[in-house]
Amino acid sequence: MTAEAAYRRLETAVGDRDAPFAVVDLDALHANATALVAQAGGLPVRVASKSVRCVEVLRRVLAMPGWQGVLAFTPAEACHLAAAGIDDLLVAYPSADRGALLAVARRVADGRPERIVLMVDSVEGAALVAAAAREVGVRLPVAIDVDTALRPVRRVTVGVLRSPVRTPGQAAALARSLSADPHLDLVALMAYDAQVAGVGDNVPGRPARSRAVRVMQAASLRELAGRLPEVVAAVRAEVEGAGGSLELVNAGGTGSLDRIAANTAVTELSAGSGLFAPTLFDTYRSLALRPAALFALPVVRRPAPGVVTVLGGGYVASGPAGRDRLPSPVLPAGLRLTGTEGAGEVQTPLRGAAADRLRIGDRVWFRHTKAGELCERFDRLLLVEGDAVVDEVPTYRGEGRAFA
Repeated sequence: MTAEAAYRRLETAVGDRDAPFAVVDLDALHANATALVAQAGGLPVRVASKSVRCVEVLRRVLAMPGWQGVLAFTPAEACHLAAAGIDDLLVAYPSADRGALLAVARRVADGRPERIVLMVDSVEGAALVAAAAREVGVRLPVAIDVDTALRPVRRVTVGVLRSPVRTPGQAAALARSLSADPHLDLVALMAYDAQVAGVGDNVPGRPARSRAVRVMQAASLRELAGRLPEVVAAVRAEVEGAGGSLELVNAGGTGSLDRIAANTAVTELSAGSGLFAPTLFDTYRSLALRPAALFALPVVRRPAPGVVTVLGGGYVASGPAGRDRLPSPVLPAGLRLTGTEGAGEVQTPLRGAAADRLRIGDRVWFRHTKAGELCERFDRLLLVEGDAVVDEVPTYRGEGRAFA
């Protein structure tokens, strides 16, 4: 579909609604979900809720073939999703929120039907989970987060600074401690390869960097192919020796599904950002996704020929600060941010040939750099199918919830 056709379709769908608002294109969402499952090599894909932050969209994804369970980002969010009827939840990050950990334990004590697996990567963190379980008198399922960063030489880390658990020995020691605690049940292991899943390998205008990224990712995958099965085997031996069972090994992300699925230790994958396909994922050779989440801002000024100003727009993505973290004006085609103002807190000027065709009140459509933070800016999502809005659903923010 050409940019002009996409623009006409969205404009027809939203009609005379006043911007700002955010849209999820269900046709693109379904196509992206299908494409991601096709890359998973037959493994089930767990949807990463941090990239979606909308219960109804999560439900729609989970109803599609190949998707199974949610990768949540906090225990409080997991409880919220469980209350909404989502029953298979793996929390991706350790938590020191004692109240939320206690809420998970109480749901178990109440006999709720869902299963919430909590993440740990240290004895200290596990002690917080155990304390909540002990207070209520239950046993809580937990998972170990394993470091997957590439460390080519001493004191050099390529990847995120995530878990302190890296070697089979470290993983076995933590597994032994967890298995010895009567209030914890070690059932899972997670290994998120951020340096592969979250780094584009085909950046326009930067061929040398793109080649370097591809070399780094190939080396990282080779290293993980050897180390991760050893870590899993060490953990499994400890768990089974204590009479338990290691039920799942979660790995991968949108940018690495087709490659991490080949790791023999992995039993399931995760993806989330690729469902919405923000601009970050335009730079992956292995992906051909369709933009599914956009937001529209109204033109409120025409300060000079070739320039319009829209209300708001300073929706900067997380990560190292830079222009690649700014939202991108995409429709109508032919607009760009200015170098002096970028995307502003209350207004964003835009230059380009399309500016002179826009009038006060017209809409400019943007894509976010990343997926999750978009829904922190909007109370509701308009769900578009074909050239019509078929539903309007609340985001977490629209439900009055924010999960830090």
